[in-house]
Formats: sequence, C-alpha cells, structure tokens
Amino acid sequence: MDVSVWAWAAVIGGLLVVLAVDLWIVDRGEPREFSLRQAGFWVGFYVGLAVLFGVVLLVFVGPDKAGEFAAGYLTEYSLSVDNLFVFYIIMGRFAVPKIYQHKVLLVGVLLALVMRGVFIVVGAAALERFGWLFYVFGAFLLYTAVNMLRGHDEEEFKENLLLRWVRKIFPTTDGFVGSKVTARVDGRRMVTPMLIVMVAIGTTDLLFALDSIPAIFGLTKDAFIVFTANAFALMGLRQLYFLLGGLLQRLVYISYGLSFILGFIGVKLVLEALHTSGVSWAPEVPIWVSLSVIGVTMVVTTVASLIKARRDKRAGDATAPAKVSQG
Repeated sequence: MDVSVWAWAAVIGGLLVVLAVDLWIVDRGEPREFSLRQAGFWVGFYVGLAVLFGVVLLVFVGPDKAGEFAAGYLTEYSLSVDNLFVFYIIMGRFAVPKIYQHKVLLVGVLLALVMRGVFIVVGAAALERFGWLFYVFGAFLLYTAVNMLRGHDEEEFKENLLLRWVRKIFPTTDGFVGSKVTARVDGRRMVTPMLIVMVAIGTTDLLFALDSIPAIFGLTKDAFIVFTANAFALMGLRQLYFLLGGLLQRLVYISYGLSFILGFIGVKLVLEALHTSGVSWAPEVPIWVSLSVIGVTMVVTTVASLIKARRDKRAGDATAPAKVSQG
C-alpha cells in the first residue's frame, strides 16, 4: 500500500496528541492511584480508536488491508498481555509507588514506540531487499513458540546492557523524588529511579519486539500496517496493566495460546516464502484464516484459564480447614 508522507504525519501526529492528553490528565493535580474504573474506560477508549482506524482502512483502502490491520493488532495486543508479566516484575523490582506507575508505563511505552518504529523501518527495507529473511523470521518464530512452551522465567528481572550503561554513567538518587526523573542533591544534578525504570520498561519492550514484529510481518508486508498495529496495541497496554491486575496470575494457559499463534505465523511465513518462490504445493494462507486462528485461540485459552482458576479456587476452599467457632 502506497502511503503518502501526509498520511504518516497525520497518524503519528494524532497518536502523539492522544498520548500528550493522556499524560496531561495523569499529571493534573496530586498524584493518585489509577482506579479500576479509569482503567476500564481507557482500555475501551484505545480499543475503540483501533476499531475506528480499522473502519477507516476498510472504507478508504479495502477489506484486505483492514483485515491485515485487525490480525496484526490482535496479535500484538495478545503478545502484549504476555509482556505485562515482566512489567509487574520490573515495577516490583524498583518498588515503584502505585501512584506513579501509570506515568512510568506511559513514558516507557513512548520510548518503546520510537524504538519499534526504527525497527519496523529497518525490517521492512531488509525484507523487501532480501526475500530469504522470511525463512529466517519463520524459523525464529517457531523457535520462540517452542521456547515459550517451556515456561517463563518470571521470578527475576535481568537488567539489559542499555540499562546497566545508564546506571553506570548517570549518578542516581537513593530513592524516588516524587515523579521527577532528575533531582538536585547537594548541588549535584542526579537522575532518579523513575528514569531508570522508564528505561527498563522501554528497552525490555524492545526485546519483546524481537518476536512480535516478525510475527506481524508474517501477516502483512506493509510497513504502515505493521507500525499502526504496534502503535495502537502499545497505547492500550498501560491501562490493560491496571485493568487485569491479579487476573494475569489466573491466565495459566495464555502462554500455550501465544505459542500456538507464533508457531502458526511461523509456518505461514515459510509457506508464503515458498509460494512466492514458485513452489506449487505451498499454499497462500488468506488473511481471514489468520484472523480467525488468532481470535479463536485467544478466546479459548482465556476461557480455559479462567475455568481452571475457578476450579482450583473451589478445590482450595473445599480442602481448607473449617473455622471452629468459640462460644
């Protein structure tokens, strides 16, 4: 799809305006904890924006591109749920006060969006020039799918190279100084843990992009669709963090669903690469099939997880010792 510079500018500008308004609302008045009601409203708002953008694509570009965006958005949003596990660990690791967590996620996600944008541009150019990279992406997604089945290392957060560099170069205060990212201590300008945790969120998300972006390139080769699907998924990620809360611990089968989706897209990438190369037996998977597989997989794994969590709770209540009343 040929997209004009003006269309790119309009989309990016619109996203920045929405994020700026979001940040302004968060910073108004005294810092406060993000409520469940607020989280629900903002999740609905950002999902609604994504749906509206999909409708615009449907009307002005056609069902194919709208379907690619929908499949890409669902994939990125689903994989983002998996990212939230690590975000919880990072928040706990740095002991971020709950009243500041929304701002941390907002700035961290903004950093991630910028870095993902660079990654997408480079990836799109590389794929257009080197067709064999589709085989590499497909194999990598299959490897990631198998690796995901082996479970998560959720008990420890390991600082990446950029984060260690920031810690080493910039002197850091011992604790948080409100929501400030820098503070003057004894006449010396220092960064606060607020900046460190923002860098941690942003750079950790970029590591997740190593599998999510190849996955969406398996659904569409259009850089504009890839970027917008990533952007809309990331924008709604912060509120989802607060909305899901303890529910994340109950989604025990989510990794199996995500693994299946990555494996499916990996196979799809390899088959399409073979099809493009002229291999007659390699089918081309329609976008509606991809959209159906992604949607059904996430619904089934979510429902199955909640059913298991309810059964486990009932079993725990049944085996719990009865309270003895004292009269």
